[in-house]
Amino acid sequence: MTVQLELWHLITLLLAFFGCVGAFGKILIGQFEKRLNERFASQDKARETGSKALQDTLNQHLIDERKTAAQMVSLERDFLTWKAELPLQYVRREDYVRNQTIIEAKLDAVALKIENLQLRGVTNA
Repeated sequence: MTVQLELWHLITLLLAFFGCVGAFGKILIGQFEKRLNERFASQDKARETGSKALQDTLNQHLIDERKTAAQMVSLERDFLTWKAELPLQYVRREDYVRNQTIIEAKLDAVALKIENLQLRGVTNA
């Protein structure tokens, strides 16, 4: 059995083969494009969702930061008030010892004067 092909038959077969390869390639590239578009769309959606979540978190922190700033101002005001009242309510140990020494010295001086008066009174009587 012999098969005879003329030149135009061979050219037609080659054109048909390359046409099929081209059509399959076009379909395959179309599917790639479709999947890429779906992937980009899902990534855009995820990016927008993430951006919204980030914005919400930043807004929440900003609100918390304002509350924290107000709390810090209140804390600083309380601390300054405490600092102003501290010297009126607190006595250092050295101050207490010094004041106690002065009081004891004055009491000793009064006791000495009383003793001197008693000794003079005893000798004068």
